Amino acid sequence: MKRAGLALGLSLGVAFGAYAQTNANTNANTNTPGPQPTPSVTPAKSDSKLDSADRDFLENAAQSGHMEIAGSKMALEKARNQEVKSYAQMMIDDHTKVGEQLNTLAKSKGYEPPTEPSMMMQAKLKTLGMRDEGFDKAYLESVGIDAHEDAIKLFEKASQEAKDADVKKFAADTLPALKQHRDKAKALHQSVAGEKK
Repeated sequence: MKRAGLALGLSLGVAFGAYAQTNANTNANTNTPGPQPTPSVTPAKSDSKLDSADRDFLENAAQSGHMEIAGSKMALEKARNQEVKSYAQMMIDDHTKVGEQLNTLAKSKGYEPPTEPSMMMQAKLKTLGMRDEGFDKAYLESVGIDAHEDAIKLFEKASQEAKDADVKKFAADTLPALKQHRDKAKALHQSVAGEKK
């Protein structure tokens, strides 16, 4: 629990530091003609027919998927353990497919979901990317286990409480794969943690 609190604290510190730096640069250049800096996270567009809770679910699910794909692409480059690389490729393949389904569903409801992770998730990815020693274990903890635990809670709630029947079905249909990903990450984590350095 302390480790999760520390990771969250570090992530928030990085995110707020980046925000403060962006704000300072923007304020210092307010008299400069030309295009102004834009935030790195594109806001989702909406002429939605969805309930706000259903829309929030799709937004959070899209951002979570983008985070897991980005972290897994990083793992393909940085992981040392071949099983971790295979897991990362499975994550990319599965989450890309689910992301396409989510986009199709959202657009059919008049909602344009986000196209990248949230700023907080981007900060977590940046922290993960700085790891060299122990990357495999850190990837499995943050992307494989923690991110999936959060996603499972999100999808379980939507599978029970979503107002839109299609959103509810999407959440219910996706849950088994999320649980499988989490369980595989836990098993790999034990294996990697037991490896001699």
